[in-house]
Amino acid sequence: MRITERKYFDTYKDLIGNEISKLIKDFDFSENRGGFEYLTKSSAVYSLNIEGNSIDLNSYMNYEMNKDKFKVGKEIEEIEDLIEAYGFAQNNKLNEKNLLNCHKIFSDTLLIRSKRGKYRIEQVGVFGKSGLVYMAVEPEFVEKEMKVFFQDITELISSDLNEIEVFYYASLIHLRFAHIHPFRDGNGRAARLIEKWFVAMKLGRDFWKLPSEEFYKKHQAYYYETINLGLNFYELNYDKCIRFLEMLPKCLK
Repeated sequence: MRITERKYFDTYKDLIGNEISKLIKDFDFSENRGGFEYLTKSSAVYSLNIEGNSIDLNSYMNYEMNKDKFKVGKEIEEIEDLIEAYGFAQNNKLNEKNLLNCHKIFSDTLLIRSKRGKYRIEQVGVFGKSGLVYMAVEPEFVEKEMKVFFQDITELISSDLNEIEVFYYASLIHLRFAHIHPFRDGNGRAARLIEKWFVAMKLGRDFWKLPSEEFYKKHQAYYYETINLGLNFYELNYDKCIRFLEMLPKCLK
């Protein structure tokens, strides 16, 4: 599967794509939803809530106003690291080097130094309550898969895409990245970051304000259900990807 794949585009366009321009036009990009800095913090908190971080947005903002009264623990550090990574992404181009730097920034509490900002050299799987739900590609193939992945991203960034295409490809980027699972840890937060990074690169800085992470958190069970397209990297059935691709535009509603 290449992220430049247009096989599902016509179906996507008919189901939700034709709504995207109106959804963008009607979406409130003003300060009414909060300033840019606040919404960046919101993105980081919700993304980490998906990963099991127990600190909600209200609690984190209260911590920020009263830092002297709170003991800084791992979960706070995790949020602040991801906020820093979002800040870096917002001021740099989307490419392989910069993504690896983002991972290095936000994985400080996750991994030992030698594994931060580096592709994994271990076999990894995704586990649920019932056990193994997905086995990622073998570590010896990760670098090759990521080279192809970023070749395609470079092509898409240099292409003249309309709003429908941008959202379509952004979701495919998210999905494919999650399936490659290139890091030892931190793949989910990286996938959600890179999706929004691509949209903002193509449509403008205001699109960092999209509440995609919040939407995924509020529909977490469905998010995990639709991202799961097979038991392992070689049995992925992208013919079932449309339900996942529909999620990003819905965050605008």
